[in-house]
Amino acid sequence: MSSLTEGILLTDEYQLTMAQVYFRLGLHEKPALFEYFYRKNPDYGQHQAGYCIFAGLNPLLDWMEEAHFGEPELEVLRSQKTRTGKPLFAPDFLEWLGRSNPFDGLTLRAVSEGRVVHPQVPLVAVEGPLLQAQLLETALLNKLNFETLVATKASRIRDVSDHAIILDMGLRRAASGAGNAATRAALIGGADVSSNVGISYELGVQAAGTHAHSLVQAFIALGMSELEAFRAYAEIYPDNTTLLVDTVDVLESGVPNAITVFEELRRKGHKPIGIRLDSGDLAYLSIRSAQLLDVAGFEDVNIVLSSELDELVIWQIQTQIQQEARRYGLDADRIIRRLVYGIGTRLVTSWGQPALGGVYKVVAVQDEGNWKPAIKVSETAEKVLNPGHKQAWRLYDERGLATADLLTLSEEDPQTKSVLTLRHPSDPAKLRRVRLEGTQLEPLHSQVWQGHRQLQSETLGIWRERRQKDVERLDPGVRRLVNPHTYHVSLSPRLWDLKNQMIERLTGEP
Repeated sequence: MSSLTEGILLTDEYQLTMAQVYFRLGLHEKPALFEYFYRKNPDYGQHQAGYCIFAGLNPLLDWMEEAHFGEPELEVLRSQKTRTGKPLFAPDFLEWLGRSNPFDGLTLRAVSEGRVVHPQVPLVAVEGPLLQAQLLETALLNKLNFETLVATKASRIRDVSDHAIILDMGLRRAASGAGNAATRAALIGGADVSSNVGISYELGVQAAGTHAHSLVQAFIALGMSELEAFRAYAEIYPDNTTLLVDTVDVLESGVPNAITVFEELRRKGHKPIGIRLDSGDLAYLSIRSAQLLDVAGFEDVNIVLSSELDELVIWQIQTQIQQEARRYGLDADRIIRRLVYGIGTRLVTSWGQPALGGVYKVVAVQDEGNWKPAIKVSETAEKVLNPGHKQAWRLYDERGLATADLLTLSEEDPQTKSVLTLRHPSDPAKLRRVRLEGTQLEPLHSQVWQGHRQLQSETLGIWRERRQKDVERLDPGVRRLVNPHTYHVSLSPRLWDLKNQMIERLTGEP
């Protein structure tokens, strides 16, 4: 870790104060099971997500391998005092932290990174000594919530963009310190390339970019012209020429000057890549720019769009092109196929839904060799925990599409049954029965951490392929941009009974 702020002290104070309580009472080594899950899909206001894309797991595991209580970290804790001036953390507790690997003895089971996931399904199950499992909470939530949120946004943009190239260019607008995580999640979720140089290289993707308005502005300020700025750029990058055409006037100056440079490149044996539009009515300007380019013989030149794009704006641009292109005698589908989308602020900030709200809750504690289920009750049904040691499964129907996720107790094997009963997590009147004949049942969890090291090494290509396959196996209703169909997450009858027995025992109400 490069500093105190990125290592084991990337945590909330209460994790450490709870840890000392566990240590002082001799509970610190008692086996416990925590689960990470989220309660609601993102709601962006005018449009909503029907699923999420799980991301951030690999960075979490990398962090776990490096995080430790070294002398600098222990000195920070020694410096903390109570209100009366006494040390907040006792020497024997700090000595124990210093000689222990923070996450030694933990086992993590998780959904694979890049997969489609749904509310209430445990995405990570952390099992092991209570103190170590507790210490993991803050960093886990910090890394998984944010990347899952951005990967989900990127997947929706990918879905509405069809096969168009998507460029992540949001590094400048990301929260400080979150830029690399946002780029990583965007590339997993559906972006093809990014302007972020460092993390792109680390993930095996070449960074992409052209030029800003400042290049043209500088030339004009020095007594030169937009055309000369374009020529200078094209001379240095003859095989990578994309020109930003809206510094002066798109249709009267920018596109005509770009065409002049493109013709000069063509005569020299080079093929221009495209133009970029960053302001104005992007749909109308795309149509008119395509018209000018086509007349000049540049039918295959890309039109890169940027400026506050997200999935809803892209859908609106495509709809407008479909409606207006015929007025100019143009093929709307051909125009849409040549579009490239540069996505910035609204991707890396998950515009409209800035936080996922994933939680990390203890669901079982082991006592005298037996797992004791733990539960949290609430007046809000979605906040009532599904207790106990569990497994997660995904059901696919005869079409090969995902139809439900099922939570069972760990000792249950639904694959041995001919008919499955799926119970609604909170409504006793809602249940369905599914015949396994013609239905595929897939376990969702695999072991990703054991002892003090991660058990997998995966690449961006693997994460992207998982996302693509899972999204393709979603029902179209769940993929809808607005008001998506609710994907069902159900409980087995045994888990449903356990949950309701515990609620009744705690509240006295059936």
